[in-house]
Amino acid sequence: MITKRGAPREIAVPVSVFGSLRAELEKEAGTLPTVHALHHAGYTAGVAAAAAWVGGEERDPHSLGQGAFWSKLSDFFGKRGWGTLRHEQRHEAVGLLSSTDWAEAAEAEGGPEASCHFSTGFLSGILSELAGGPVAVLEVVCRTRGADACQFAFGSAGAIHELYGRLLDDDADLDGALAAL
Repeated sequence: MITKRGAPREIAVPVSVFGSLRAELEKEAGTLPTVHALHHAGYTAGVAAAAAWVGGEERDPHSLGQGAFWSKLSDFFGKRGWGTLRHEQRHEAVGLLSSTDWAEAAEAEGGPEASCHFSTGFLSGILSELAGGPVAVLEVVCRTRGADACQFAFGSAGAIHELYGRLLDDDADLDGALAAL
C-alpha cells in the first residue's frame, strides 16, 4: 500500500544508463538473469515512485476518472523524462500502454528481443501500488524490434500469463492473442 511518508528522492541520469546496465549485467550474469534483475529492480523503483505521485501535487488516484488517471500518469512519466504513455482498453481483462518515445527502448540496438525490462517492472510496481493490489505487466511490442512504439499489456497475473502463452504458442500477433483470451 501507498504510505504518505513523503515523496522519495529522485535523480536524473542519462537514458544510456539502461543500455549500459543491460549490457554489463548480461556479460556478468547472462540474458535471463539480467531480465529478472532489471524487472525486480524496476518493480521496487515503481513502488517507490507511487509515493512521489501521492506525496506530490497529484490527487488520490482513486478519486480520478479513468481518462484523468491515464492523463495524469502520462504527465507523471513525461515530466520525469520517460516519455508519453497512451492508454487503450482493447480487452476487458488486459489494458495497453503505448509510447512512441519511451526512454528505455534501445532503438539503435535493433535486437530481436524487447529491451524495456526495467520499465516493465517499474510499471508493474507503480500500477500495483496505485491500484492497491498486484498488476502484472508484459512488454508485447518494442521499438528495439523495429516497431513504431513500445506497448505494455497489463492486468491480473493470470490474464498476462495467458496472453504471453498465446503470443508464444500461437505465434499470433497482439490482436489475435487478445481476441483469443
